[in-house]
Amino acid sequence: MSGIGVNIGQRPRTLRQRAVKVLWTAIWLVYLSAPVSDLLHGGHPSGVRALGWLGLVVFVTWYMLLVFRAGRGDRTVLVLGSLAVLTAQSVLLAVTLGREWLVLFVYVAIASGAALPSRLSRWSVPGACALMTAVAFAVPDGRDLLWGLLVPALLGGFAMTGVRELVRTTIALREARATVAHLAANEERLRLARDLHDLLGHSLSVITLKSELAGRMLPDHPDRAARQVADIEQVSRQALVDVREAVTGYRRLRLAGELGGARVALRAAGIVPELPDADDLGDVPEDAESALAWALREAVTNVVRHSGARRCTVEVVRRHTPDGQALELSVEDNGSGGSSSAPGNGLRGLAERLAAVGGTLETGPVRHGFRLAARVPVETAAGRGGGTA
Repeated sequence: MSGIGVNIGQRPRTLRQRAVKVLWTAIWLVYLSAPVSDLLHGGHPSGVRALGWLGLVVFVTWYMLLVFRAGRGDRTVLVLGSLAVLTAQSVLLAVTLGREWLVLFVYVAIASGAALPSRLSRWSVPGACALMTAVAFAVPDGRDLLWGLLVPALLGGFAMTGVRELVRTTIALREARATVAHLAANEERLRLARDLHDLLGHSLSVITLKSELAGRMLPDHPDRAARQVADIEQVSRQALVDVREAVTGYRRLRLAGELGGARVALRAAGIVPELPDADDLGDVPEDAESALAWALREAVTNVVRHSGARRCTVEVVRRHTPDGQALELSVEDNGSGGSSSAPGNGLRGLAERLAAVGGTLETGPVRHGFRLAARVPVETAAGRGGGTA
């Protein structure tokens, strides 16, 4: 139907669609048969008949332009001026040519309902009907046709008011759908950028450290250097897998796996790791565990890169809060680099990731280093897993 029909709330884009809209607008002009018959058989002088034809053509043209352009955001003053022209033509033609021309007021009512905002059309449609009534009493035998024209004028005018509101609602829904699609695309780009930053930042830091170690070991300990190179290959392959999973949207980290990766990264940097046992975590909702796993990865990456620490302690505990139980991950080092570092893209992305699952992020210096604490709400049975502080 996109090539032939005209969707509600959309302007016709092709010549064929314009032709269809003109056809649907012009089909209602069949009710002008009464004025046409009056011009052909009414016995008017030739000069009056010529002026009548001219007036009818101008009225139809003006009406078609006004209705065809309804809903395009034209200024209300311009629409009111056009309706005033149509009304003046209707009065003039009806008074001079006779009662058959009262039907023009029906088109004035319909045009006002189609082109004016509802706050104005609720008055303009009855106003057109009232004017038609006054003119009907002024022309000979006009009252005989009045009741047959009042109902179509009222119903047609207010029906077009409803159609106009339907068009406006459809346009608003279409714009809202486009906005939602745009926001979804932006959110997906943000997710991808955040995941790639966290994944590659961690993996590249480990690769850099192990490359430096391999370079120092190569002259005197080639066997140990070879093991470091093998570790580099393994980390690189895992990074490639992680990136592929992140791109396809299936990446979900696990705390157990990240604790193992953190141990390897910290030891490669010469930092003593103090990590909890992954088996003591208990049941944790997937989203909450994934958010904490990302927090652990980002925190360990920052410790390796910036802290200059000799020891890093990781704790995972369950805490009672006013909102219920929460699982808290804390990463604390005894270095000096973290306390002077402003929050970067990684921490901002991590805060967004935690906020998405109702969690919070706290970072700041402590007495002998720097501490990151990530907390997410969990629903667990009493007494399951972990300690309570």
